[in-house]
Amino acid sequence: MSLPFTTRPSLDSTTNKTLTTSQLRETFLIENVFVDNTLTCTYSFYDRMIVGGAKPVDKPIMLDAPDILKADFFLQRREIGIINVGDTGTVVADGEKFVIQNKEALYIGKDVKNVVFMPGEKGGTPLFYYNSSPAHRTYPTKKVTLEQAETVELGTPENSNQRTVRKLLVNSILETCQLQMGLTELKSGSVWNTMPPHTHDRRMEVYFYFNVPSNQRVCHLMGEPTETRHLWLSNNQAVISPPWSIHAGAGTSQYAFIWGMAGENLDYSDMDIVQPIDLK
Repeated sequence: MSLPFTTRPSLDSTTNKTLTTSQLRETFLIENVFVDNTLTCTYSFYDRMIVGGAKPVDKPIMLDAPDILKADFFLQRREIGIINVGDTGTVVADGEKFVIQNKEALYIGKDVKNVVFMPGEKGGTPLFYYNSSPAHRTYPTKKVTLEQAETVELGTPENSNQRTVRKLLVNSILETCQLQMGLTELKSGSVWNTMPPHTHDRRMEVYFYFNVPSNQRVCHLMGEPTETRHLWLSNNQAVISPPWSIHAGAGTSQYAFIWGMAGENLDYSDMDIVQPIDLK
């Protein structure tokens, strides 16, 4: 069965300056990541990243290949990173079962043919968020717990950006071709993520916001440092960030987000910092 999918074009920074709010949202915002008993799939032309989610409520969900891949199976020429933001669930990769608890991650390498997202036990519903990028070789499938992650404490209360960064699927933890993923949680009273903001020409990024209360929002900042734009996101929504764009945000309440990157460089610190006083 072919997986239904949507595509998102890659735009240059000059064109981005001319977009209306609706056009910005249609181009960069992924509003419906989780749908009951469905695998969602958005194909971005920035570094060919695929973004989506699996919400197995009461039946398994297969990782089928969308037609755009022209592949026999999803991971024929790809790798995938999965982070569970729901109840404990199980992912089966070529018959091997991996129990993934909340905020734990799973990397599955190229050439794995059958991936199945299983419903949770005792009425729980896992929410498997995933990023997938092209891969040139096979690396082993591996689960990464929060204890195994590379954890960094950043920010200060005075700057309202105190946060915990957990690098889950990065080259200091395991080998990947180009995919990197991690999870950031803000401390109580802090609202700013990724401040000061930055760009990185050598890779694109996707932000997925979760644990946002239903009556609250996150304002995601994007665009060139001197031509910034913004998008308002609600819980369990994702936004595509081009290489030329900053990515930062502030919430009206406490929240968390998953960052995923693809490109030619696996150096996490390879970024061009933009000081807040230089933003326009």
